[in-house]
Amino acid sequence: MKMIVGLGNIGPQYQGTRHNTGFMVVERFADKAGLSFSTRKMEAKLASGQVNGEKVLLVEPETFMNESGRAVGALAHFYKLETSDIIIVQDDMDMTVGRIRLRAKGSAGGHNGIKSIIASLGTSEFDRIKVGIAHPSKANVVNYVLGKFTPDQQIDFDNAADHAVEALFDWLDEVPMTELMNRYN
Repeated sequence: MKMIVGLGNIGPQYQGTRHNTGFMVVERFADKAGLSFSTRKMEAKLASGQVNGEKVLLVEPETFMNESGRAVGALAHFYKLETSDIIIVQDDMDMTVGRIRLRAKGSAGGHNGIKSIIASLGTSEFDRIKVGIAHPSKANVVNYVLGKFTPDQQIDFDNAADHAVEALFDWLDEVPMTELMNRYN
């Protein structure tokens, strides 16, 4: 089984915001894979099924971003998953909108959701897809990440989200991470 986790904040007030990039990408993946979020378990919304012959669990933690590790850790433990079976989709302010970057491991880079997951799993050795949301030039960071993309940014985000979905399908097909990084970064 493979677990794909999208990071975001719960609640209608956060829907479509930059910080919910992970949710938006995973929902787009679910649509393409014919899966729907119909279950709640261990503080997360879940979708599951077979994709390209692989059992897949899609996860949207129902905690706020800073506590994402509670759901990820509990589900990884319950399903006895190795970290090599987990990929996290997150927003990244250090990249321009429209860019994605895959990583096999690494620090949290200031992302509180990733910090929580590292603490919960006890390691930073898990795959990630980072989707750029850009850094606000003068705006308050909290207001910026909890705001929505401008119309121009939305076009770039949609392209990046499509590439991230393609990368997820390739990841499920067990394309090595080094090859995925060369292909998508």
